[in-house]
Amino acid sequence: MNLVLIATLSLGIIGAISAVILYFVAQKFKVYEDPRNGQVEEALPGANCGGCGYPGCKGFADACVKAESLDGLLCPVGGTPVMKKVAAILGREVAESTPKVAVLRCNGSCNNRPKTNLYNGAKSCAIEASLYGGETGCAFGCLGNGDCVKACAFDAIHMNPETGLPEIDDEKCTACGACVKACPKMIIELRKKGPKSRRIFVSCVNKDKGATARKACIAACIGCGKCAKECPFDAITIENNLAYIDDNKCRLCRKCEAVCPTGAIHAINFPPRKPAETESVSES
Repeated sequence: MNLVLIATLSLGIIGAISAVILYFVAQKFKVYEDPRNGQVEEALPGANCGGCGYPGCKGFADACVKAESLDGLLCPVGGTPVMKKVAAILGREVAESTPKVAVLRCNGSCNNRPKTNLYNGAKSCAIEASLYGGETGCAFGCLGNGDCVKACAFDAIHMNPETGLPEIDDEKCTACGACVKACPKMIIELRKKGPKSRRIFVSCVNKDKGATARKACIAACIGCGKCAKECPFDAITIENNLAYIDDNKCRLCRKCEAVCPTGAIHAINFPPRKPAETESVSES
């Protein structure tokens, strides 16, 4: 009986000492977390898409709290309204951000870019791109396996079975950039959404010379430079046989679209051109 009592007391003393030691160790190595982290995280949309450049909303909240200013920090899903809430919590200021949207820079539909061979492997753009250039003569265009669709957490991208290309829903797209990262051909770009969701861009990334690019896709940019000469705002550059429109300089005048001989320049959400405009373009 005495042995049982002694054993019980010994274990109790050892447990008490261990508890005291663990308490002091915990206090010694305790990591302090700013209570504002939780407040900022609660103000965020909770998408955890990684579009902000941090590992989820928690990581972004921690970055906002630790940063001296909110310059360069943006939640693409919540945009300016959410960043204003974050700024209010932290007692800082935040600049207005320009809404962006993903755009597809490939005009190589089934009609424009006929197949020259057949891919019979895993339906993954990443896998197909690692094996060869694709099923058509254009090694730069969309592979059509839908990696971007799978990457989108907002149901904003769907494959069009007729064109074989992905289509992006402006209203659902949050510009998180997941589709951009998922595309091995780098044909998806985040651009300014534009006033009334209007924007102009070159829907092609083919860097081959004009004749080669046109042979692979009848709607390819051939690097002729007509658009650059026509632009009154110096918004278009030609590099590596490919035109590019700077959305910071573009004023949406559509003059470049009118002179493009292959239709590689896309003007989105604009009203139809007036007959007079069409006639003047054809005469020139």
